[in-house]
Order: sequence, then C-alpha cells, then structure tokens
Amino acid sequence: MIARPLGFLSQGSVGRVWGNVMKTARLSSLGEQLVGIAFERLTPSTPTVLSSSPLAGELAFSAPESWHSLGESSWEQLAPRAAELLTQQPLLLVPTWERRTEPDRHRTAGPPDYYVEVMAACRPPSPDAVMAVLLPAHPWVSDQPWAAEMRTKLAEHWDILLVVYGTGMLTQLSRHMESAVVFLQARAQTRPVLKVFQVPRLRPAETAVVNDFERLLARQGGRGEYGYVLREIPGPEQGLYFDRFDPHILQRREDLAGFGAVNALGDLFTFRRAPFSDAALKRGQQLMSPKDPGAVRMIRPRDIARDGTIAPPSEETLWATIPADQQLAAGDLVLRRMNAPFTVPPHGFFTAEVSEEDLPAAASEQVVTLRPIKPLSRPQARLISMFLRTPLALTLAGPRLATTSMEALSALPVPQPDEALTKALDELTAAKQQFKRWEQEADSVIESVFLEKTAARARARVIDSGRTLRLRVEAASLLDDLGHSVRTRFPYPIAYRWRETEARISAGDAQAAYAAILDTAEELLCYIAQLVLALTHARRITLGSVTAIRDKLAGGRSGPGLGDWANVLNEAAASKQLNNLPEAHPLNDIRTLLAHQDAEKARQGLSERRNDQAHLRRVDPIDLPHAIDVAFADLTRLVERARFLADLPLLEITDVRWDAFARSARVEYRELAGDHPVVPTRTLTSPSNDLETGSLYLRDTEGALHLLRPFLIGRDCPTCRTWSTFHTDRVPRTAVVFKSLEHGHTLEDTSADTRRLLNQIGLV
Repeated sequence: MIARPLGFLSQGSVGRVWGNVMKTARLSSLGEQLVGIAFERLTPSTPTVLSSSPLAGELAFSAPESWHSLGESSWEQLAPRAAELLTQQPLLLVPTWERRTEPDRHRTAGPPDYYVEVMAACRPPSPDAVMAVLLPAHPWVSDQPWAAEMRTKLAEHWDILLVVYGTGMLTQLSRHMESAVVFLQARAQTRPVLKVFQVPRLRPAETAVVNDFERLLARQGGRGEYGYVLREIPGPEQGLYFDRFDPHILQRREDLAGFGAVNALGDLFTFRRAPFSDAALKRGQQLMSPKDPGAVRMIRPRDIARDGTIAPPSEETLWATIPADQQLAAGDLVLRRMNAPFTVPPHGFFTAEVSEEDLPAAASEQVVTLRPIKPLSRPQARLISMFLRTPLALTLAGPRLATTSMEALSALPVPQPDEALTKALDELTAAKQQFKRWEQEADSVIESVFLEKTAARARARVIDSGRTLRLRVEAASLLDDLGHSVRTRFPYPIAYRWRETEARISAGDAQAAYAAILDTAEELLCYIAQLVLALTHARRITLGSVTAIRDKLAGGRSGPGLGDWANVLNEAAASKQLNNLPEAHPLNDIRTLLAHQDAEKARQGLSERRNDQAHLRRVDPIDLPHAIDVAFADLTRLVERARFLADLPLLEITDVRWDAFARSARVEYRELAGDHPVVPTRTLTSPSNDLETGSLYLRDTEGALHLLRPFLIGRDCPTCRTWSTFHTDRVPRTAVVFKSLEHGHTLEDTSADTRRLLNQIGLV
C-alpha cells in the first residue's frame, strides 16, 4: 500500500494537517545511512542537497548536517539549478511534493504533481553526472499514464542505478507512507544493472539492513535478504514496484502452476460495481426495513470477514429496493475494494462466496462482485476464494495501493485445481460436512437430556445414542496414532513388520524386540527401493546403484542389505532424470524420504546398528533397553516420513476381463493394506488391456497402475504356507532365490524364464 503522501494534498490541506507552524522533515537515521552509503559507492564526491522551499505547505526538508544544502523557492527553477550544481558535484534533489490545485490542473492540463514536470525537465550536464531524487514512491510504482510518461522522459537522458523504497524514511510524515530514493546516472550506451532495495517494514536491527544494503551494492546479480539486481531492465511504461520483479515473487507466481492450470481472474469472472452509493439510496428513499416486502440486504465491506464468510445481518445492516438484475446470485464472489496490506500478520483480499442463505442481497459501492462467466465446480470456486485471501494474491495484483483497480484484478493469475487436488478438496469438504453432521447429532443428544418423561429413560437414551458417537471419536482419534495408521493403512509387508515390532517390544523380550526393529527398518527401505527400481525401469531409467545390487545377487551367498537399499533411495532423490516427472507420479513422494535431514540421520543410525549386529558387535544386555528406545525412535522417524505409502496401495490382480467393444477391462484385485493378507476382493475398471493376473501393482493417487513384477512378486510361502511378498535375494547358478519381506523365508525358482527376465531388467 502506498499511504496517501504529501504530494497528494493541496497546500491548504497540508496546512490543516500540520498546522501553521513550520516543521522540519529529515531523513530517518536508517534512511540517512542508506543514502550516504549509496553516494559513497556510486560517486567519490560528497553530494549537495537541493530542495524545494518549503517541501510542502508548512513543512520544510532539512538535509543531514554534514551535507551542503541549498533551497529553491520556485519549483520551475529546480531543473536548471540542478543541472548547474551537477557540473560540480553529485546531487540529492528533493522537489516539492505538493499537488496542483484542481483549477490549476484543469487550466494547464498538466500532470497532477509539480515534481513530474521537474523530473521531466532534468538533464545531465555531463556523462558522469549522478543525481538522487527523493519522492513519494507512487510515481515510480504506478502504471498510470502520467507516471509512465514521467519515467519515459526521464529514461531519454538518465539510467536508473538504484531504487530504495521504505516507509518511515522521513520524519514528520506517517510511518505508513512509502517514499523512494532513486539514484540516476547520465544515460550510457551500455545500460548498467538496476538494483532495487526495500527497507523492511517490520524493522530488524539497523545493522542487519545496512549490511544487506552494502552487499546489494556490491552485487552484479541475484537477490539478497531485502533487495535484488535486475540485469534485464524493464521498460519505463512498467511501474517499478518492488514485488513486480522480485525473483522470489516471480518464482511463487510460476509455482502456482503446481496446483494445475493458471488463469487470469478476468478469464473466469466478470466484474461488477454497484451503480449506486449508500448516500444515493438514502436520497432516493430506497432504504427500507428488513420486514418490508422486497427488502434486499446491502453487503458492505465490513460484512466481508477475513475468514471468507459474510457476517449475518445486524442492526446496522442496510436494506433497500434493488432491481433483480443488480442483485447478487449464489456462487458470486464479493470482494472489498479498499485494502490495508500493512497488517500483522499480513493477509490478502477480503473476499467471500455468496450462498443461497445470504440472498436476497446486493453489493454496495465499495464492494466488487465477481460473477463466474461459466459455472465453476465447487473445488474451483473454493480454491480461487482461498487464494484471493492470501497475501500472495494481493502482492500479484500490483502495487500496494489503498484501492485495487479493476484492471489489476482482471489480470491477476489464479490457480485452477487439477484432478488430484480437486479430489482432495472434495474429500476434505465431505469430511468437514460429515463432522458437522456428527456435531449436530451430538448437540441433539445433549439437548434431549431433559425431554424424556423420566430421568431413567433420559439416562438410557443418552448412553445408547451416544455410544455410536463415542466410537466414531475413538476411531478418528486412532488416525493420529502412527502405529494404528501403519497397521491398518500401510502396505501389507510394512504393516506386518510393524505389528511384530510392537508385539516384541510389549512382550519385554529385549533381544527379539531389538532385532525386530532393525529387521523392520531394513524391510521398509527394501520395499521402497523395490518400488523405485520398478518405477525407474518402467521409464527406461537405469540407476547406478543397480550395479552393486547385481554383483551381490550374482555372488550367491548373501544378498543386498540395508545399505544397498539406502543407496537406491539416495540416488533416486538426487537424480536429475527424475526432476520432470508428472505431478502424481509416485516417485515424487518416494524421493523425499531420505531428503529430510532427520530421516537420513535416523537411517544412518539404524544402518550402523544393523552392521554392528551382523559383525557380532552386539549391544550389552545392560544397555539394550536404551538402545531399543533410540532405535525405535529412529524407525518411527523413518516411518513418519514414509506416510505417503498409505496413499500408494499395493494391489494383487486376481482376474482381468477385457471388453473389446467398451475398450475397458473389469479388474478384480486384492488391496494388500494392513497387517493381514486376508482381504476382500474388489473391482475396478481400467482402460488398459495389458494388466497381468497374479502380478503385484502399485496404484498412484490418480488411479494409474504400475507393474512391480519381477522386483516384487506375491506367492504362498513354501515354509509357512502364508501368502507373502518376495524380492530377489540371490541368484546362484542353479536357481533364483526370492526372500519374503514379511518373515525372511525363501522361495527358489529354477525356471530359465525367471533368470532371463532378471537379465532383461538388469539384475543379472
């Protein structure tokens, strides 16, 4: 927001603000430091200060004491006087900030502020001339024609070297007012880089700001904490507000595409403003009582809450007779035109969606109505409304003015949800509605306590009716329990191992519990590594870590271990070949597992413990309880980071029936989720006709099926006769040995086809 600067006031109004006593405006302590440092870096000479006398109304500008200062009473003489002084030393020019009076503006058809003409008339007297100018930020950030024209005329003779924006830069002015010190140099054939600095509004220590400013002045590219360097200089027709070219903001704008599509708000909505004001309604005697027939509620800015709701009517609500074509409709968005961006914490637009319960209603003069051009889905409308309430939306809408223009709103980019996000938003909405129904049901039971004829009947009714509600709460609470989530929602091999680990720990058998923890950690990484190998092979990507696994398989004695599986995951996380995967591809989640420092540290700790156990460096029985606590904490961190497995179910296809006419297959499958392999058979429809009966598949968040054979296979274990998942463990000369993820039992396959298949995928 650019607070209303002095340049927006006439001389008379300035006098009323500050009274009739002359006051002095100075650069703040921080402002003086920054301007002084900039002059030191950009020119070897001490600057002279040339200012209007007065700056505006009864306010005069006072230069730093150590700087030579001159005043000029006529604003028309500022430009020629500046050119004269620039022949001797650099200059800080502070022109008048006063605005022309209305009669003067209409008579001359000139710009609204005197300083616009001053800046347009300034000429550098020599190629090395350096001048800084102190003005309100508005002419530098605005896209209005007069501001663009000023910058265009200035660019014919000057290059902009540095722009420093800040609120509270001048004493005696509002702390919310933003001013700008712009450093100019005589235009050269090769344009210099442009440096832009924003003094933070929530002031850290002055030394931190000054140090970052000095680093910016030494930069030739990139971004610091509070400023950045532009190598490609924008044209003067574009307002140079800080956020417009901030690399961080531009990156966040590009990131909006991660939600799905991105559209301009004007492509989705028409914009309407009320053709009448509250005062006009009163003059036209259109106001009425809410009880009168045809009364329409007026939605005013105060009625639109920050949380996206419309406040219920109150005694202050206005009601009027409004034509039907000027009334709001369900699905409209209403938005406050006036903004107050300098708030803590920051927020975006105040906007809300109109529902049937809010009607009949109409928007007042300071409320903008956004009406969908085409009907929007619920997730679309919800995401747009949520986005508009974010600080980023207000930032992308243009310079932070008190009132956002219709043009800026129309051009504002807004995200559109893709299929996966739409589904997630629908599910969240359904969950919210279900919780609301349960809340209403609980309220109904509570309120019925004294409605029965006897206390005994009331007691029995509350206990009986509340039982189901209590069970729902208990079931929902279990979802916050990691162990319950793993045992019920994780793929069967991991859920089974986790259940055994919890059982061993609870039984008090320290040696068995410690071994179970390390086994579960290895099988967790093994399972996820098998997913990586299958998914990368499907995309014809070969990982270097496969070579070490192939060598160990061929050795025929001991197969790959925890370290090998970790190498697969680390390589996948760092592989540039996997950087441009589709949004819903499972590898995007899998690659994050060991990318977190806490998960990698936990993995390293478990690997060391596993290695010690394998080399007979076993934990002393006295230290074993503590070792169990530490190891289980590390395992828990890994499993926490692997929660994405709950959204990537493991399926066994049991039957496929292809319909050649419908071009789709009816697929019967078992979803192997939870700690038991006995699960019901379900059905789905697939457009693919190459699904394999008896093979394992991974289903991603968009429903696509990814073949896991031969990296993971499902078989009845010949040792325990239980259905189990197996991975390749050894490949001696006579057979391929598969090992169960659940209990370590082995399965030998002597067929030549299996060995040939492993050779085809690079494991042999």
